[in-house]
Amino acid sequence: MSAPATFPLVLSAASGTGKTTLARELRRRRPDVVFSVSATTRPPRAGEVDGRDYHFVSIDEFGRMIEAGEMIEWAEVHGNFYGTPWKNVRETRARGEYLLLDIDVQGARQVRGKVPEAVDVFILPPSGHDLARRLEARGTEAPEVLARRLRNARDEIRAAGEFRHVIVNDVLARAADELEKLLRGEGASVAPVPALEAEIDRLCTEIEAHLGTAAPDRG
Repeated sequence: MSAPATFPLVLSAASGTGKTTLARELRRRRPDVVFSVSATTRPPRAGEVDGRDYHFVSIDEFGRMIEAGEMIEWAEVHGNFYGTPWKNVRETRARGEYLLLDIDVQGARQVRGKVPEAVDVFILPPSGHDLARRLEARGTEAPEVLARRLRNARDEIRAAGEFRHVIVNDVLARAADELEKLLRGEGASVAPVPALEAEIDRLCTEIEAHLGTAAPDRG
């Protein structure tokens, strides 16, 4: 009997939602879940290892990969390019593993259009105030940068309804349980977010309350 088919699991969320912590918890529970290693044109930072943290490539090589159709999704962020190579899907599928893609809303849209078997999940924070406090607590960014992050968070949350599944990260263990259900093919048993549109409006309104005290974004 052949092994059951695996699929890519796409996680998207606004910054400050705890998505990375949730992804690590799922990885801890499930050794057959592997993080997707993105390709990027930005230089390695101290301690980063090629092939583990990112596939570091030149701008010319990144362009060649796009032209050759080797990227599922890609984007330019602050002058650098990031993307997910198709080989990540092929290699994990051949090993019977689940590829975990931690990407933004734009990337998720691209994956959704090219990999129909992918399961996409948007992670919501329990409240907009909680998300804003997490971003503010970092204390490492200028007020105008914080304001930009809050606006981006609000805009990404508004896209939650595009996703097949939406999970609230109010309790880490419970959110991880919901993700495990998806891996087991129990998507129908994942509790839907009640009145999702109203919940999205509530979160965005709470974020906007914090924007009122943030510095204006000068672009």
